[in-house]
Amino acid sequence: MTEELERTMRMNYLYDFYNSLLTDKQRRYIELYYLEDFAFSEIAEELKVTRQAVYDNLKRSKDLLEHYEENLGMYRNFKSRNELINQLKNKLDESADSETGEILNRLEALD
Repeated sequence: MTEELERTMRMNYLYDFYNSLLTDKQRRYIELYYLEDFAFSEIAEELKVTRQAVYDNLKRSKDLLEHYEENLGMYRNFKSRNELINQLKNKLDESADSETGEILNRLEALD
C-alpha cells in the first residue's frame, strides 16, 4: 500500500471516529477532499474560497483529528482490537465450535 493511500485511509478512519467533534465547515472540507476525492481547486470552486483557504482549512482539520486521536485513541484501540480478533480467529479456526465462532462474529460486529 502506498504511503498516500495509508494517509488517506487513516484520515477516513479518524473522520469516522471524530467527525461529530468537528464544525460543519471542517466536516465539509474533509468530506470533499478525502471522501469525494476533490482537488483543492474543485473544493475552492465548490465553497467559493481560495485554494489557500482550502489548504489552510484542511490542514487545521487534519491536525485537529490527529489531536483527538492522540488524546482519545479510538482508532488505535480499534486497530488493536481487530488485530487481537484476527489472532484469536486464527488460533481457534480449526478447533472452534459454532458457539465460539458466533461469539467472535458478535465481537467483530461491535465496531
